[in-house]
Formats: sequence, C-alpha cells, structure tokens
Amino acid sequence: MKLFGPLPRAVALAGLVALTPLAASPVFAAKADVELLKSYIGTWKGRGEMIGAEKEAVVCRMTLSPGNDDKVNYSGRCTLAGTTLSVNGTLAYNDSANRFEAAMTSNVTFNGLAVGKRQGDGLVFNLKERDKDEEGNDLTISAAITLKPAKINVDFDVLFNANGSTLKASVPFTK
Repeated sequence: MKLFGPLPRAVALAGLVALTPLAASPVFAAKADVELLKSYIGTWKGRGEMIGAEKEAVVCRMTLSPGNDDKVNYSGRCTLAGTTLSVNGTLAYNDSANRFEAAMTSNVTFNGLAVGKRQGDGLVFNLKERDKDEEGNDLTISAAITLKPAKINVDFDVLFNANGSTLKASVPFTK
C-alpha cells in the first residue's frame, strides 16, 4: 500500500478548502457578526504545499457568496497531484450557541464541525476529529482556518494513528 495515495491526499485536501458536516443552525446574529462574515464574500485563490512522504503543490480556489438568513455560502476546489476535491458549505453565527460555525459537504468522506471565534480583527475556525478513511485507516484530522482582512490561511494536519505518519499543509489565500 502506498502510504500517501489518492484517498489520503483527498481526505487531506478536504480540510484545506473548508470545514463541517451539518448545516449551521438558524441564526439571529448581531449586525457586527453578520458584517464580519460578509466581509469575506468574493473569490479567493490559494497556493501552498502538502508535506508527507513527498512535498506536493496544492492549488485552491474558493468563492464565498451571500446566503439565506445572514449566512455566507462557500464553494471551493483544490487540486493536488491529479486529485481534485470539491467542497460546498455555509458560514454562520449561531446565536443560540454564541459562536460562529462552518458547515461542509465534500466529494470525499471527510466531514466535520468547525467552531469559530473572533480573534483580533478576524475569525479562527478550529476542527479536530478522529475518523477512518475509505481504506479503514484510523486518522486524526486537525485544521485551523484563520480569516483576517484581505487574507485567509488554512493549516491542516492528518495523523495516521496506526504508524504516526502525517500529512501537513498550509495554504494562504488572497482575493
């Protein structure tokens, strides 16, 4: 078995573009929270590197657009070594939980819930999950997405629990 074949790379790519499985709850967010989310509307491009057994270039594109009920929808695509990942989701402020949330569906098995919080003049979404890929490998997935004025950065780690091998990536995005 090739340790970093197409499926593990695809799982890793899923974390690069976006986060989360369940649609965000209905929200009644404060005007400032909604304005912060909407400030990221636009087209974003990113280039970075994934490091595992080898280094590989990652190229991503993400579009954020207005959604319903003060939500922001996103759609993204990343390519890595001939593998393409597509994701779609929603960013919202969940007033009842007093937090920002991100929701995602993807064309690979990766799904999770990312919780966001204000940090300085931006937002940080964090995710940590343990799951299995389609080949049955036990994985721990960690991701941090930092949204700052005029930039987004995605840092992502996949730990293969059985042998301690990792895939790591960092992709900076700009409009």
